[in-house]
Amino acid sequence: MKVVKRTERGWAGHFICAHYCRFRRNTLLTCGRTKVIISSVGAMYTKEESAIQTIGCERYYETMVFLAEKEGPYIDIAVTKELKFDSPWSINAKKWQDLPDDVDNKANNIHEAVVAEMTGKLGRGEKLKRIWED
Repeated sequence: MKVVKRTERGWAGHFICAHYCRFRRNTLLTCGRTKVIISSVGAMYTKEESAIQTIGCERYYETMVFLAEKEGPYIDIAVTKELKFDSPWSINAKKWQDLPDDVDNKANNIHEAVVAEMTGKLGRGEKLKRIWED
């Protein structure tokens, strides 16, 4: 098993409106020269709205995975290199009132499950598959 280093980072990893999201996770996994970022966002509140807003079609939280690249002093998401994974990735509801009371905990559990899945794949040396790859 290869060594996988995990680094928690304090900023949103993806989503153009992430600055409106109260839930943000950004985890960098490094294994040799391969770098992967697991990014989760949700609980979006815009200035005009007093209730949580969707970030996609009936989606209030989401987790995505990307290869990462070093640019200057930072290691950041390579937005054209989104990776596939098997774990659940979103929390959906018809309306925000249908979300569970502990929705942030559920979103955190989803993020952790994806981190565990990707750590396992990196540690086993599996080939990572990109979303838009043939």
